[in-house]
Amino acid sequence: MKLGGGVAGNMLHGPKNTQERARQLRREMTLPEVLLWQALRKRPSGLRFRHQHPAGDYVLDFFCARHRLVVEVDGQAHGCGDRPARDEVRDAWLRSQGARICRVPAVEVLRDLEAVVRHIEQVARGDYPSTAVGGPPPPPGEDL
Repeated sequence: MKLGGGVAGNMLHGPKNTQERARQLRREMTLPEVLLWQALRKRPSGLRFRHQHPAGDYVLDFFCARHRLVVEVDGQAHGCGDRPARDEVRDAWLRSQGARICRVPAVEVLRDLEAVVRHIEQVARGDYPSTAVGGPPPPPGEDL
C-alpha cells in the first residue's frame, strides 16, 4: 500500500470498514475540523485536500495526495493516556507509506485559522519538514 506514481498511486487507501468509518466521521467533524475544512476546500495555493480520508486502518483528518501531506487536527485527547504512543505508531506507519504529517492543535485552528492555513501551505511546499511527533517545531510566529 506504499504511495507510488500517478494520481491514483499518490492516494492512501483503506479497507471497507475504514471507508465506512471515514463516511461517519465526515458527518461528525469537530468545530476546528469544520473550520479548517472550510478554509482548505478553497484550495489555498492550489492545494487540493480530501477530508476524513481512509488510509489503511486509519482515517486522516485531511490529505493532500499531490504532496502526500496528512494534516491532523489534535484536540486535548491527543495528549492523554496512551494517545501519544498511538499517534506515534500511526505517524510512523504513514511515514513508511511516503506521507508527511502536519499536526496542528485544535485550539490554534480556533485562535488563528489563517496562520494555520499559511503553515500548512508552507509544509506542503516543503518549506518546513513534517511536524509530527518528534518533528521540528513550527516556524517562529506560527507556534502551532
